[in-house]
Amino acid sequence: MRHRHGYRKLGRTSSHRKALLKNLAIALIKEERIETTLAKAKTLRSYIEKLITKARKGDFNAHREVFAYLQDKEATKKLVNEIAPRYKERNGGYTRIIKTRTRRGDAAPMAFIEFV
Repeated sequence: MRHRHGYRKLGRTSSHRKALLKNLAIALIKEERIETTLAKAKTLRSYIEKLITKARKGDFNAHREVFAYLQDKEATKKLVNEIAPRYKERNGGYTRIIKTRTRRGDAAPMAFIEFV
């Protein structure tokens, strides 16, 4: 039973889940809107919003903190210099999830996740 369990496992080991979230976050930062399964989108939302909160400071240490999570120079640079400054006055809620369709192969609910 899942009673009050803190996160979704997504059917993966912890290292695989960490890599998946990192790659989804990089794709979201570069494209600013991606389509994925609803469960992955909901998990990615908390991951990316914590990164944006760190990046809002905009200083050197913000770059270091975000790069430690993403390990991608271009994505880190874009997040800290372009995306995070948009949300200086906003207290959370940087992303939007829009349910789209049911995937044909496995009937998984799909959703778009994008920046507000």
